[in-house]
Amino acid sequence: MNPTSLDLSMFPRYALLEGPTPIQHLSRLSTQLGGATIYVKRDDLNGLGGGGNKLRKLEFLMGEALARGADTIITVGARQSNHARLTAAAAARAGLQCELVLTRAVPRFDAEYLENGNILLDDLLAAHVHDLPAGTDALPFAEARADTLRSQGRNVYVCPLGGSSPVGCLGYAEGAAEIAAQSRASGIAFDHIVMPNGSGGMHAGFVAGMKALGLNPPSVTAFAVYAGAEKAHATTLDKANHTACLIDASLRVEAGDIVIDESQLGDGYGLPTDAMRAAVRLLASTEGLLIDPVYGGKAFAGLLENVRSGRYGAHENVLFVMTGGLPGLYAYRSAF
Repeated sequence: MNPTSLDLSMFPRYALLEGPTPIQHLSRLSTQLGGATIYVKRDDLNGLGGGGNKLRKLEFLMGEALARGADTIITVGARQSNHARLTAAAAARAGLQCELVLTRAVPRFDAEYLENGNILLDDLLAAHVHDLPAGTDALPFAEARADTLRSQGRNVYVCPLGGSSPVGCLGYAEGAAEIAAQSRASGIAFDHIVMPNGSGGMHAGFVAGMKALGLNPPSVTAFAVYAGAEKAHATTLDKANHTACLIDASLRVEAGDIVIDESQLGDGYGLPTDAMRAAVRLLASTEGLLIDPVYGGKAFAGLLENVRSGRYGAHENVLFVMTGGLPGLYAYRSAF
């Protein structure tokens, strides 16, 4: 029998979650599609800062930052970064100063994108935002800013894109164990698990966790929303192996353990597709659930395509990891 828990007690942690997030059956949508049975893992239902999956990573990242005595945290992302917003929220709760280095990674110049959604919340959460032009490498800027603050006596912790360091990825290794425990408790075995792949940290952590639990990593399909499949695969595999090594030095993730589908990427990161719009509307109108247009919307569009095509069979159970990012909808009003 496979275990359903991982011992991650050796890693410092700062509590941001409110317990396991529920798994819900999408009965109306499953009936309407007439194929596989669809469930959602509601990782959008964490309360802090508007909720979202990044809080799993931030429990370990903030834990490490506080263990090092940090008084300031800096992270990087795009203008509408969900990770940046939740880093600001976690910093506010922990009493740390927060600086966000955000790039104009999406070619949008309208006020709703530049000033609404996550960027509005960043301001309310008292984060200091550095607004960088498109094409800028944000992490060197963040490191240089950290050095400046250190010269002023501050203790600064720098967090990478998406919080997707090996330490951050531990949050989703534990997320995999949480789903395994819920699956066993409910008696529902999930034939397929679907999620978006942006910075790759969630997918990497999930696969590392599944590997440690003796489960089947290729049952997870991640839809690329940030980079093409080849680059996303290489990035995710590298992060998965570094994360697995933290859990167990003898653990190894193989290339075949990482399954990435780039069919929903469209013209690139943050750029809407017709399939994404249709997926967001369908989930909202059948189940009353709201997914974001950048990550969840594209991944759910991929899930729908696989159900309609029969790739996910009529007698199979499919679990979609609903990652949050709802504030992004308000920055994409014109896309709908």
